[in-house]
Amino acid sequence: MTTAIKKLLGLGVLLTASVALVSCSADTATGTDIAVDGDSCRDNPLALQVLGSGGPIADDHRAGASNILWIDGKARLLIDAGSGAFVRYGEAGIDFADHDAILLTHLHGDHASGLPALLNNGAFAKRTADLMVAGPTGNDQFPSTSAYLDSLIGKEGGALRYLHPYLEDNDALPRLTVKDIATDKSDLQIVSNENGLKVEAIAVHHLDVPALAYVIKASGKTIILSGDQSFLSEDFIVALSNTKPDLLVMHNAITMADGQPRGLHRDPKSIGQTAAALGAQTLLLTHHMQRAVKAQNDVNAAIAESYSGPVLLADDLSCYPL
Repeated sequence: MTTAIKKLLGLGVLLTASVALVSCSADTATGTDIAVDGDSCRDNPLALQVLGSGGPIADDHRAGASNILWIDGKARLLIDAGSGAFVRYGEAGIDFADHDAILLTHLHGDHASGLPALLNNGAFAKRTADLMVAGPTGNDQFPSTSAYLDSLIGKEGGALRYLHPYLEDNDALPRLTVKDIATDKSDLQIVSNENGLKVEAIAVHHLDVPALAYVIKASGKTIILSGDQSFLSEDFIVALSNTKPDLLVMHNAITMADGQPRGLHRDPKSIGQTAAALGAQTLLLTHHMQRAVKAQNDVNAAIAESYSGPVLLADDLSCYPL
């Protein structure tokens, strides 16, 4: 790293007859071990850690949406980087040098606004290898992932332009290779497939927001992170029907009450139908919003109408070994 860059950086559970629900801090009751600290997560051959389990409203202790995939003690994938993820990232003891990729489901603030802080953090890491940042293409209202990165750290006009070497062939910082993933396609798209880790993406409906879900395969296991999606994400179900993911991660954002934003999120009944259609071995609810948390019993009951597998409630830093 050049002296100039260094100087700039320096300034700078409900239990029902058909659904077993386990909170993130509970002991295992469904065969899934749950840890709550980064050291325990690192000790597992394969585990998903929820860094941030909250939504867009600062009404409880939760950070915005963010997840880490640990493989053999290394934080290989960062999926989303919402508000507050920077703090949880540090608490989990994550090394920026270990990432294979950063995956963004969409560019709402509770999923992507923590990225600048994490990139600033990464400038101090001992990383030399390129790093992929993948996310959706844009539209008239939202930038593409590459345009978002340029607005943050681009040399010409980026808000944090002192980090511009990330986007150049420059020894000062590792190169970010940015991949815009089409959101006008209905099938799965390969993001990466290297070193025993396969990542695919599929477009989902999230009102007017270009958005993606991710399918991750490693060590013979499958994790599906649905991102934020509405009931209109029909291609998601068609493409992944009966794939039997070991872990399906979905949002806990709305209830069955009238007036809920169903153009943005699946309601609990739709979540249960989706989990059943995919044949999910375990359903993990995260992206909690208080309107759903306060009606959790009703939410769980609606899920149970279609899905009889275990349902887990995530908390910040909770860990799910596979």
